[in-house]
Parts: sequence; C-alpha cells; structure tokens
Amino acid sequence: MGKHVAIAGNIGSGKTTLANLLAKHYDWQAQLEELDNNPYIGDFYNDMQRWSFNLQVYYLNLRFNQILEIRNSKKTVIQDRTIYEDAFIFAPNLHSMSLMTTRDFENYFSLFHSMEQYIQAPDLLIYLKASTSRLVEQIQQRGREYEESIRLDYLKKLNERYESWVSTYNKGKLLIIDVDDNSFANDQEDLGKIIRRVDAELFGLF
Repeated sequence: MGKHVAIAGNIGSGKTTLANLLAKHYDWQAQLEELDNNPYIGDFYNDMQRWSFNLQVYYLNLRFNQILEIRNSKKTVIQDRTIYEDAFIFAPNLHSMSLMTTRDFENYFSLFHSMEQYIQAPDLLIYLKASTSRLVEQIQQRGREYEESIRLDYLKKLNERYESWVSTYNKGKLLIIDVDDNSFANDQEDLGKIIRRVDAELFGLF
C-alpha cells in the first residue's frame, strides 16, 4: 500500500519545490496546488475581505477530494499543503484580521468538521519552518504577479499560527525542517539531510 506524505508551510516556504524533489527521489506521485488554475487567488490578494470565504471553500473542497484520491491510490503520494492548514491556520487568520465575517467563518468550520469525519491524517507531515524575511525573499524570487500585494503582517500572523498549530500537532508523524538553515532547493547535501530524516520516519532507516 502507498503512503500519504504531506508538506505544510507558509506561503513561500518551498513546499512545491520540496514535493517535486522528494517525488523524483522516491518515485512518488506529487499532488501540487496548481495555483495557476485557481479561479479565486488573484481576486483574493487584491481584495481579501471580499473573496476570503470563496477562496477558503474552494481550497477545502480541493483538498478533501485530494485526500480521497490519495487514500484510493496504490502509490505513495506527496501532497503540497494539507486540509488542516486551511482549517486551523488560514481561515482563522482571515477571521481574526476581520477579513472573513464570523458568519462565514462559522459556516466554513462547520463544513470542515463534516468533512473531517471522512479523512485520515498523513502518514508523515513535513513542516517547513521559515522566518518572515526568508518567506519574503523566496516569494520575490519566484515573481508571481498576484503575490506582489501580499501584506507583511499577513505573513507574520500566518507564521505565528503555524508555530502554534505544529506545537500541538498529534495526528501522526511530524518532521520539522528549518528552511533558514537548509537550502534544499540549491544544495544536494542539504536535500540529503532531509531524505535521511524521511527515511528514518517512514522506513526506520538511519
């Protein structure tokens, strides 16, 4: 049977890059976000208050269906971001910043709880921990036009929520990678460090 590996992390932390690198190394199937096909992402960054609920429901539906596909697959799948991040980080953050109404947030969370009964957590969660300055640097490097309007306070608040969520995560195995100290995208030795840790978690190899 295949396994479900997921990568969690803030915007710009390197989730897609690491997912592709690990998929290539292990011959896993990569399940990526495909932001270019997202019908709400550009509108959201231009007017977060107007489009926050639409965007979050879109992601909730997308990742719920991804999880069902992963669990029915015989291959090991590595997923770029999890449904838990949408529910416990992004939606609450939008609500706390008054970018999502309480009515919409409660509706959203009720929908998540209904879905949660039908899903399983990943066999391994890899969390990419990064400072806000590193996130900004990497977001600028990839040069996506719709990300140019991301607010610094938005990234900072997301980081705080990530740290809080990860500190209490108990749904399965967890591997934390400090992106400030690991340049896996450009350094084979750094990537090798991650691969050895993944081997230890999934296969008991040291």
